[in-house]
Order: sequence, then C-alpha cells, then structure tokens
Amino acid sequence: MAGLSVERLVKLFGAHRALDDVSLEVRDGEFIAVLGPSGCGKTTLLRLIAGFDAPDDGAIAIDGRVMSSAAVRVPPEERRIGIVFQNYALWPHMSVRENVAYALKIARVPEPDLTRRVDAALDLVGLTGFGERRPAALSGGQRQRVALARCLVAEPSLVLLDEPLANLDVHLRAAMEEEFSRFHARTGRTMIYITHDQAEAMALADRIAVMDNGRLLQLASPSQLYREPADATVARFIGQGMVLPVERVARDGEGRARGQVFGAAITARCGRENAPAASAQICVRPRDIAIAAGDDGFAATVSHLVYQGGRYRVEARPDADPSLALRLDVDEPTTLSAGQAIRLRLGDGWILPG
Repeated sequence: MAGLSVERLVKLFGAHRALDDVSLEVRDGEFIAVLGPSGCGKTTLLRLIAGFDAPDDGAIAIDGRVMSSAAVRVPPEERRIGIVFQNYALWPHMSVRENVAYALKIARVPEPDLTRRVDAALDLVGLTGFGERRPAALSGGQRQRVALARCLVAEPSLVLLDEPLANLDVHLRAAMEEEFSRFHARTGRTMIYITHDQAEAMALADRIAVMDNGRLLQLASPSQLYREPADATVARFIGQGMVLPVERVARDGEGRARGQVFGAAITARCGRENAPAASAQICVRPRDIAIAAGDDGFAATVSHLVYQGGRYRVEARPDADPSLALRLDVDEPTTLSAGQAIRLRLGDGWILPG
C-alpha cells in the first residue's frame, strides 16, 4: 500500500489551466473518488499521477517518494501504479490467463511465481476456471474483472481507475460496484477512482474529491459532501442541491442558525465559522421542502409534475423569484397540477460558509 500526496499541482495546455493549484492527501489504503463534470481536470490529474504527463508546477509523491516535481520525473513503469481503463484494454488474441500474465512475462518473472500470482489474481476477482477463454467470450463485467486481475497481479502500491464502469449498462454497474468494494476490502490497496457519476462515487469512496474548472473544490466523506457542501457549486452538483438566498442570518445554539427565506422564518444547520449576516445562501434538497399549511412558508406556483412511481417529483417556482426552480417529492395520489398556487416550507438546510 502507499499514500499519495499531491501538492499545488498545475498543468497548462497553452493558456488553459487544466489543473489549477490542486492539493490533496490520500491515506494508505484509502479509496478516493475524484468526481466532476467532463473537462473539470480529473483525467488530467490521473495522467499526472500515473506519470504519462508532467506537471508545470507542483509535486506528486507516492509513499513518501517524490515522483514528479520541477526537478524530478520518475517514469510510469517505476511508480508501481496499476491502471484500470474504461475500455478494458485487453488483447483480443490472448486468453484471459495470457492477458493477466503479460506484464509478468515482460518482467521475466519465473514461471512458478508467475503461475501462482496469476491464479491468485483470478481467484480474487472470481474468475477461476476462466483462464483459457478469450475476451470476446466474456461479458462486459467479466472483462472488467480481467482488467482488475491484470492490474492486481503486478502488485501495485496504488491503483488508478479511469471511469471503469462507463461502458456498462445500469444493472451491470450496480454489480460491479460491489466487485470494486470487495476488491478494495480484500486487497487494502490505495485506490483513486475517476468518475463523473456521483452515485458511483457515493457508493464506493471513503472520501470524494469534487473538481470543477481545474480546481479542487472540496475533499470530504460522501455524507459530509451531501450535508455540508463547501460552496454553491458543490451544493448544486451533489444530490440535486438547490441554492436559495437567506436573509437575517443569526446563530441559534450549537450548529444551528435562524434566518428568512422569501420572508418565511427558517432554522437550518450551519458551521462554527458562520457569523451573523444580513444575507447568505442556503443549500436545500428535495427532501427538505414540503407543502405548507395555511399561511406558513412562502408562496410558490407549480410549474410541472413528473410521475416517478408511487410519488411525483414536483417543480415549483417561488413567487418572490420565479427564475428559481424548486424540486420536492409528493406521494400519490395528489391534487396538485401545473399552474396551481401553493405554499412551501423548508424543514432543513445548510447555510453555506462565507
């Protein structure tokens, strides 16, 4: 196993800063997901960690050894890194066993040790008995497990996974998420998982690094990201968050604050650093919003409803700011319809820092 240290990493492509002052620390044996939309810099980060590209500034260290800096560049083959790609990258003319053993043969590992390591790797990913098959005779999930075995057999200290489930259908993705969790639990390897799918990241990772426009916005546990986003960008990206204006914010006991949203009084969670303010922003989720009775809450108008099996996802727009779209869930049956005037209340939320 090995820890990973990334310090103030910068990567330029012409005038474009693909990575902009990115720093993170990954502990030995930790599973980190790097999450963000296309073009945010996550694959560039993976390529720099692997040694395929060199940074323009900053440093990368694995297990305390500097791999990339202004003065040092250790080649990829000397970094003891395993990589699993989304397209599997298997040799079609080789059997499963030959694919897994290829790197060991190139390294001239003695045959008895090679056989032992290949058998162990195939057993770990549940492919014992599949060694003589060709990749074309396997399912997508089985091919991905061959790629995992090939990565594992080289005994890497750090495993990089580049959107490994992107080419699989929805049902197979769920099964492979369980495979990756078991793989991590059984090997204890430090793993960096690149993805644009937040459901994957939430299900698999110990911590998630959220990136946007080349910058690391927040590194936190899945629960903390969901409950306590660091800024409005993270709030909107994670868990269908909605960001609303809140006024007259004042702390009200440990970890709570009072304020007003569209004139309605609310109580919400806040950080210790939140000071009283005339205005701020609050992150709310669909589960935090409910239909209010009587004169409670604030006025809104239903814009449309989408049936989701047993309930409706309702979109409503506050009368105070119709440019904002609020989403909430309502159980069926319901009498709501597009154009209907309603009142909404907030049951919880998170006052964003700053």
